[in-house]
This record gives sequence, C-alpha cells and structure tokens, in this order.
Amino acid sequence: MSDIIQLLPDSVANQIAAGEVIQRPASVVKELVENAIDAGATSISLIIKDAGKTLIQVLDNGCGMSGTDTRLCFEKHATSKIKKVDDLFNIRTKGFRGEALASIAAIAQVELRTKLHEEELGTQIKIEGSKVIEQEPCSTPSGSSFLVKNLFFNVPARRNFLKSNPVETKHIIDEFQRVALTHSDVEMDMTHNGNVLFKLPSSGLRQRIVNIFGKHLNQKLVPVDESTTIVEIKGFVGKPEFAKKTRGDQFFFVNNRFIKNSYLNHAVITAFESLIGKGQHPAYFLYLTVPTESIDINIHPTKTEIKFEDDRSIYSIIRSAVKQALGKHNITPSIDFDSDPVFNHIQPEKGKIPQPPEIKIDPTYNPFNASQTNVESSHNRTSSKSNSTAAYKPTKPSYEQNETLSALYKTTASEKFTAPTSDLFNEQPSSEATGVTNVVKQITKCFQLHEKYIISPIRSGYLIVDQHRAHERILYEQLVEKINSNTGASQQELFPVTINLSPTDYTLIQELWPELTNCGFNISDLGNNDIAIIGVPAETNGADPKRMIEKILEQLKHQQDELKVDKKDNLARAMAHQMAIKSEKKLTTLEMNDLLDRLFACESPNITPNGKPILLTEYLTDLDRKFEKHV
Repeated sequence: MSDIIQLLPDSVANQIAAGEVIQRPASVVKELVENAIDAGATSISLIIKDAGKTLIQVLDNGCGMSGTDTRLCFEKHATSKIKKVDDLFNIRTKGFRGEALASIAAIAQVELRTKLHEEELGTQIKIEGSKVIEQEPCSTPSGSSFLVKNLFFNVPARRNFLKSNPVETKHIIDEFQRVALTHSDVEMDMTHNGNVLFKLPSSGLRQRIVNIFGKHLNQKLVPVDESTTIVEIKGFVGKPEFAKKTRGDQFFFVNNRFIKNSYLNHAVITAFESLIGKGQHPAYFLYLTVPTESIDINIHPTKTEIKFEDDRSIYSIIRSAVKQALGKHNITPSIDFDSDPVFNHIQPEKGKIPQPPEIKIDPTYNPFNASQTNVESSHNRTSSKSNSTAAYKPTKPSYEQNETLSALYKTTASEKFTAPTSDLFNEQPSSEATGVTNVVKQITKCFQLHEKYIISPIRSGYLIVDQHRAHERILYEQLVEKINSNTGASQQELFPVTINLSPTDYTLIQELWPELTNCGFNISDLGNNDIAIIGVPAETNGADPKRMIEKILEQLKHQQDELKVDKKDNLARAMAHQMAIKSEKKLTTLEMNDLLDRLFACESPNITPNGKPILLTEYLTDLDRKFEKHV
C-alpha cells in the first residue's frame, strides 16, 4: 500500500485555522482593534461597509511596524508577545498566538500601511489569499492602517453562512463595545456605511459606559469596589428596578479582557435575590483584577473563557461585593424600628409642645336622612366661608322612612337568583371536533376574576380567558395586516417626545423604520442616536411613547435570542405584547364581551404569538367528579 499521508499546503492550513479564529466579520474587528490596543494606540478608528463583508478598516496611532515586521506579521505563529513557555502563564496583552493576521490574510484581500514614529517612510503590503501581491515603501502617518476587503472572497461557502447585515453589524458593535469598555482612556470611533455610530472621547469608566449605552444609564448605576488578596473588583451594577428580560448589559472583564462565565454570573444574580423578579436580569459592568499566574486564558480560540485557580472564593467575593454595594446605596430593603419616615422632616417650633388634633363625632348622625344630608352639606359650605364652629343637630328619621328602608331590605334579601333563559342551555351537545370557535355562540354573561381572567359560562361548563393574552393575539393579527398593507392609523402627539438611544438600539430602529411607520409610528431622526416620536399607533390608548419604544426594543432583543422569525413578525409580536391590556385592568361587561368577540374572530384564538395558551375550558363533568370524591 502506497503512502497516503501528506502535508497540507500553507494556504489550505491557513484557511482551516481561519475557520477557528475568523468566524464572521466581528472576529476580524476584534483581532485588529485588540492589536491596536497592544500597539499602545491612544486613538482608534473603525470603518466598516456592508456589515464588514465589503470593507473593514482599522486606523490607529500606535507604535507601527518596520518593513521586516510588516512582512513577518502575516506568517503563521508570528508574534512579539511571547518568547518562551513561561510567558503563556503571564499574559497581559490581547492577542498573542500569532494566528490572527495569518488567518485574515488567508480568506480576504488585505492591505496594510504602517510606519514607526521615528521613521520618515512607512511600508505598504497587499496580500490576497495568503499570497503577497505587493510590498513597497510609502508615505503614511505614524501607526497602522489595516484594510480588509471582500471577506471570504475565496471561500464562498463560508460567506453564504453569514447572517443578514443587521445581525452581523450587531456582532461588530458588541466586539467594539467590549474593547471600548476596557480602555476608557483610548479615544475610539466607529462608522458604518458613512454613519457615525460611536464617537467616544477619552474619559473615566462611568462616562465611557454612559457614552456607549446612553445618558439614561447614568442614574441607574451603583458603584462596586472591593479589594482582597485573591481578586480586586471594581465597576458598576444596575439598580434592581431597572432589571430587564434580556441579558444585554452584562459584562465581566478579567485583567481588561472580556469573558463569559455563567458561574460568576450566578454570583451576581444571587446578590440580587428578592430584589428582582423571576426571569429578570440586572445590568452589571464588573472588572476583576487577578494575578496572571492564577488564571488560564488559553483554553478557547476566541479567548472569552478563563479558568480560575480558586473560582469558589471569587464567586463568594463577587456576591458579597455586589450585596454590599446595593446596601451602601440603600437599594436593599431595610426596616428601621426606631424612626418613622413620615416625621423625618418635621421641625416643630422651639419650646412649643405639639397638641393632638381634635376629633369631633356626632353620635346622632343618620346617613339615611336625606333632609339631614342636604342641611349638613349646606351647613358645611356656610361654615367653611364664615369659619363658624356651631354644630348642627340632625333630626331623627321618621317612622315612614324606617318602614321604607325595612321593606327595601326585605325585598333585596328575599330575591333569588334566576338563571338566564337563553337557548344556550337547550342546545344539543356538540362533538369536540366543532372547535373552540363555536364557543362564541354559547357566551351569555361573563365576569372578571381578580382583574386578570374573564370567566364566561358555556353549555358544558365555563371558559377561562387570560385578558392580556387575548388582547395580545388580537393586536398581533391586526399589526401583521397593517405592516403588510401599510394601513396603520397614527395618533399625533401634542408635543414630540425625544429619546436618546444606545447605538445598538438606534441601529435596530433604523432597520425597522418602514415597519414602524406602517404600524402607525411617526418618528423623526434627529441624528447622534436621538429620535423624536411625533405620532404613535391609535391602539396605544395614551401609553407613554418613550417607555413603549424602550419596552418594544427590549422585547425585540429578547425575542431575537429566543425565536427565529423574520423582522416583521418579530416587531408585531413585540408591539402586541407591549400594547395589550395588562392584568389588574378592570373591564366592564361590554368590554369583556367585545374582547371575546374579537378573540374568536382571530385565526388562532387558542394561543398567543409565542405559543402560550389564551383560554381554558372547565367542564361540568369534571366539577361533578371532584364533588363526588368528597361525598
């Protein structure tokens, strides 16, 4: 048998390595921006086109490279960060394996211009598919300028697996934010298709967080600061009342490197125990500093996972630090039995003894005496004008009045409930195959239970309907029709409402702009991540436009993680969920009947758009069986 094992060509080996390191355009952004940080840059610019599929450009004012280093940096396993094995356990830089640039050059068209600060001329190099096309001296500013064009141009199968532009842009924004949050002293900006998404000046950590996620976040942050021999913790956590259903604003950094760790996340969640509801997630930006020899970061290609030498101790310290921070800022509930907050700000006059208020009671008052009520009302009006203290003595009710009240009570007490004589109770039993849509014919009179459920008797028992879910199904089908037909009615606001969004939310609004307009929103783009709500859908029933937009965006991001649906359906689901009547909303009988009529006119009255049940049917036979058990 002949030999069958052979060495792979460098181009193929680099493409295989690129499959681990470069998964999408965001991976290229991460590697290039981190290299700029390692080069000591104080200013970094990121420019992308078509979500990075056409162009990714990173410009920095770092140390730059010589002509020889410019060529060697694209070779596999070429790096300036480590020289011996011991260096692997003392990593303080971002990239160190020497695979990033080689992997990028294997699946894209790369152009690099770089110059050392002390040199007059720099170097320009062009590479396509791991092949050097050109290298020559050039005139360029100090630092480096990487251009990555036509990502995966020679691996079309990989390019076909990329998601839509909005999804890929979101991943790029995530990577940009993670680097920006760890280096607030570095000036950074990001431009997508000519639109400036971020322009972050050098600032402190809190200001950097606010500049990235919006001004509204400033009042929601609680500082955390704890220092031990095992770990030093700094950063911020969000106040419990601002917890969300999504995990978006949750960041752990270890030695200025972003990590994902469900174990440490659980430590933060338990610190918020009893402060937030089930399924809610608090925001946090926590920076951990640990000795480099106590962690191992070389366990995952993307370096987002870290092994800790003593993770249990770090878990306990994080939990205690967050609890202590919440307690210091009066976030955790407390009871002070020695003081009453009602009297905290009362400052009586010096030397004056407070007197208890006088309470006057009229023991002869009879609320059933109409003449007394009218006279007393007139007396009160006269007394308020003249400040008179004269008391009014009412007359006792007459014998005739007492007899009338007694007869009225007897009549009310002797009344008996009479069942409705509807044809409903004379109908013949129908088979289960008739479907729930026939139930609408059986509705007689309904009532509300705990201002949450609608109970309606039917021939075979009774129907229980969740009013919020029922209205959500009705609105969902209406919104889908309006989005597709552009028939949404808009209710204009008396004064436009301005909202400052985070760049991620602003990008999401831009993506859904046509669909929001079709639903009835009238939105004006003010630039700099600001929008103005001029009109809202007519079905909003006076809801706060700002809160509604924020909740819709939160619901959209939550559903993007849970559901794989198109953006129109996703928007309809989010809007229906936020616009639907809530529990604890009292409804009249007319409103309940109308809600049920509209529900059974829907295509799918049984379940919500997210697959949750809307109604339950309880049968008389089941009730009879339960009572018979206790006989």
